[in-house]
Amino acid sequence: MDQWILETMSRYGYLGLALLIMAENLFPPIPSEIILTFGGFMTTYTQMHIPGAVLSATVGSVGGAIILYQAGRLLSPDRMEAVLSGRIGKVLRLKKENLQKASAWFDSKGNYTVFLCRFIPIIRSLISIPAGMANMALGRFLWMTVLGSFLWNLALICAGAAAGSSWQKAVEYFGSYTQAAKIVLGVLLLAGALVLLRKYIGARSSKT
Repeated sequence: MDQWILETMSRYGYLGLALLIMAENLFPPIPSEIILTFGGFMTTYTQMHIPGAVLSATVGSVGGAIILYQAGRLLSPDRMEAVLSGRIGKVLRLKKENLQKASAWFDSKGNYTVFLCRFIPIIRSLISIPAGMANMALGRFLWMTVLGSFLWNLALICAGAAAGSSWQKAVEYFGSYTQAAKIVLGVLLLAGALVLLRKYIGARSSKT
């Protein structure tokens, strides 16, 4: 995959950068670290420039985010409430009130959530879905997404440009950050699963 990414960017320049970053948003396993740092390196020996590279990457980021946001909008609160009112809600032990509380929280904290999550691997892409589900105002969503994506893209592209032919060292540095973030995310998911399991066991025990 890495070689394909490098070949695509070398051949298509800004367009390749934008399309690859859009794909990275839709398919998180695609490594943005390689795309962006190599894009930064390309500004040192091609006609590409840092401002153009950052702009292209940000356009790709926002394009992918909008697609996921619209996917989330298809799972509207009304539809989700209807689902939770049925058998699925009983199996998951979730009520429509839980969804309403989550939507209210996202409505008040959504700005910070969308912005900060743009710096967290994997989550930076997926956060667009709950934003759409919560019917977060498109203008606010776009503003936070553009700002967060711009800063992330700027950091990695500048790192690649500064590293020059040693751009892979920058990839290793940001790769370490990504791995650490994944570990933290895994721990949080495990903790959440344990909490849900304890609640489930407690609910079953209270019925017997």
